[in-house]
Amino acid sequence: MTNPISPTTYRPYRDLPPLAGLCTHEEAARPGLGIEACVARLKRFHYAFRRLHEIFTARITAEPIYELKTGFSHHSYLCTEHVEALRKRVGEMREPPLGLEAVPHPALEIFFDEILAAPTTVELLVGLYEKALPALDVALVSHLSDTNKLVDAPSVRVVRFARLELADMIDFGKRCIDRLVDAEQRKSLSDWLVRLDELLAAATDACPLPDRFYSKTSYCYDPLPRRDERFQDLYNQGVNAEAFIYDESLPAKPKALMMLYKRIREIDVPEMMASIITQTKEKPWGYYLEMTRQLWDEARHAMMGEVGFVALGVDWTKVRITHNWSLRLNTECTPMERHAVLYFIEQGLMTRTGKRFEWELGIASGFPLMATIQDYDWADEVLHAAIGRRWYTPQFGDIKKALDYGDQCWTRILSNWREVRDQGLTQHENWWPAIYDAACVSWGETPDPRARAFATTYEGARADLKDVAVGASG
Repeated sequence: MTNPISPTTYRPYRDLPPLAGLCTHEEAARPGLGIEACVARLKRFHYAFRRLHEIFTARITAEPIYELKTGFSHHSYLCTEHVEALRKRVGEMREPPLGLEAVPHPALEIFFDEILAAPTTVELLVGLYEKALPALDVALVSHLSDTNKLVDAPSVRVVRFARLELADMIDFGKRCIDRLVDAEQRKSLSDWLVRLDELLAAATDACPLPDRFYSKTSYCYDPLPRRDERFQDLYNQGVNAEAFIYDESLPAKPKALMMLYKRIREIDVPEMMASIITQTKEKPWGYYLEMTRQLWDEARHAMMGEVGFVALGVDWTKVRITHNWSLRLNTECTPMERHAVLYFIEQGLMTRTGKRFEWELGIASGFPLMATIQDYDWADEVLHAAIGRRWYTPQFGDIKKALDYGDQCWTRILSNWREVRDQGLTQHENWWPAIYDAACVSWGETPDPRARAFATTYEGARADLKDVAVGASG
């Protein structure tokens, strides 16, 4: 008489891993969640990641601390990738129409509204990294425990990947909180943190809906780019990087140093793109997905510049990294006009004298890291140009019209070089010789006198070297 087979006694051939390694037979024999219950949970996860994307993006511009500005850019992008994966999975589960724009529970809506409206960086960090992200991770763990890992294998994969990156995000946040939030500040947050806990409880139990706290007043996006104290002389337009790089009489090595300035200066792009994404409503999800990918790439480019300076032993805080571009676009242009300027610049980078030239210059500089930076920077910009063609150009129906409009919008932001000088906001200090001298000390070289004498400013010229009228803004 043979032994009866059961999920606990059944053995696969030679005790090989069963069921493609997904789970045991005992686990697979449990019914788990049905489609309806599974989809309801996935929709809540989707809502959470989408609201987190909204919060991270909206708070990039006005966050002064550079490491948080770039960290928020990264986490905003990660959230979009998990939103996309969840949208795809829900669409596979008998769910047309998907109903993904619905709010799963009013308590969740208030919970995320509260964090979005957090009045300071301290509240924002604690709300995001001690409440929202850990609560989402707990919910994902619960799903892995409750669902059938065989029948729901596609969802399990999505959830596992989400947890992997959530862990990185939570770790980043905890480390920031450890260094930025003291005991007295935490004590002042106690009432609000209790409110957040009550909202989470209300979203899962039949609890009364707590009142709003910070979100009693609707959140208003702050378009003013802010920087921490390491960023000095924010209106400085005293060193025309493009004029230096395209001067054929100057050597390649100092040009690589100037390109590092161009890279770190790109921190103004996520500051500006965050305003486009936040203030542009009712676009298809693909728009926000791809625009956020570009925002994150631009933050990466700034960090590439930072790393390059550090690798050369040069203090990047001595470089005058202006916020003039993001400030003026955010406060003087509509979201559509900002996108037009972004598109025009992207397309200009695709020419023979654009990103390919910078990559070749990186190779010629003899600084291997510079070649690597420009190699990937070029690849990113090819992607960004394609994103612009997908989401910006169709509004005009003609590439030339799209480019002309971008050119017009950029030119309309007249040079304010004299205006900011006359207002005492900057004297457009030529910081280049000191930075170049510091790099030459690191290189063990004597400065090239022609490179060191460079003193061309942005007075009357855009970053693409096109002349513009000089005068007041407008």
